[in-house]
Amino acid sequence: QVQFVESGGGLVQPGGSLRLSCAASGTIFRLYTMVWYRQAPGKQREFVGGTSATAIANYADSVKGRFTISRDNAKNTVYLQMNSLKPEDTVVYYCNTSPPQTDWGQGTQVTVSS
Repeated sequence: QVQFVESGGGLVQPGGSLRLSCAASGTIFRLYTMVWYRQAPGKQREFVGGTSATAIANYADSVKGRFTISRDNAKNTVYLQMNSLKPEDTVVYYCNTSPPQTDWGQGTQVTVSS
């Protein structure tokens, strides 16, 4: 059973930065494309960005140029560096594989507010 533990969220002012982490267990991490998603209350979960098994990254247009995904296969961890944060980035962030596993982690809340 695959498990994901997201961390690193918090409260930050507009224009600020945060670095999220997602530790995965129960799978051969290095073989999977890892994806960050986010979800606002009452809305569908949306794609933020992903990193392939060969560390090729792609991003949603809404975060391109501001967010950077990286991975450390030795630590079974994927990161999301978020810069120039905007109030509309205020949501819960999750990670999963692509295609996603059945079970999701608890996510980590990011709040961008002055």
